[in-house]
Amino acid sequence: MSNTETGADMVLNAPIQTIMDLTVLSLDGNDTIADAVERMREKNTRSVLVTHNGEIIGFVSKTDILFKMVAKGKDSSKVKLREIMTSPVLTIHPTATVGEVLAMMDKHAIRQVIIAFRNSVVGLATRERILEEIYKASISTTKLAMSGTPACIINPRAVAVIKEAYESKFACPYCGSPFDDKDVLSKHIDRLHGGSGVLEGDVRRMFE
Repeated sequence: MSNTETGADMVLNAPIQTIMDLTVLSLDGNDTIADAVERMREKNTRSVLVTHNGEIIGFVSKTDILFKMVAKGKDSSKVKLREIMTSPVLTIHPTATVGEVLAMMDKHAIRQVIIAFRNSVVGLATRERILEEIYKASISTTKLAMSGTPACIINPRAVAVIKEAYESKFACPYCGSPFDDKDVLSKHIDRLHGGSGVLEGDVRRMFE
C-alpha cells in the first residue's frame, strides 16, 4: 500500500471478485414472487436472477419486491417474476475493480451487478456489500492508527509541513521536547533536568 492509500482505497482498487457474493439464486420468469421470497429466505440472499429457457433475462431484488409489490398491495402469489424484473442485466468481469463496479452502478442507477466470466455467472456484486466493506476497512485503519500500529494513512507532504512546524519551536537540548516559549523551556529544564548545569540566561542565549 502506498503512503497515501487508505483502507477504503484498498477496497476500491481491489478486484470485485474478492468481495462478490458467490450465492447466486436463479428462478424461471414464470415463478411467482411468493416462490422467490421463500427461496431467497432459504438461501439468505437479497436477489434472484430471472431466467427463460436457461438464459438470464432479468433481475429481481428485495427492493424491487418491496416497492413494486408490497407498497402497492399486490398479491405475491399471483405476480410473476418477469412482471417486475429489471432488464437487461448488466455484467462485468471478475477482475474489474470495486471502484469500477461502483462507477457502473452510479452511471446506470442500479444497486446490483452480475459478475460474469466466459458467459457464465460467477457471482453478484451489490452496493450494500461494497459500502459495508469500505466501512469495515475504514474502521480497521482508524483502529490501527489509534492503537499506535503503523498505518499508511498520512500524506508525506502533510508530514513535511508538520515537521517544519515542529522544528521551528524551541527544543529542549536534553530531551528534545518542543516549546513555544523560552521561559517555559527554561522552567522545564529546571523542573525535569535539575537545571543540568544550564542557567536560565544560558537557555535564552541558545535562541538569540
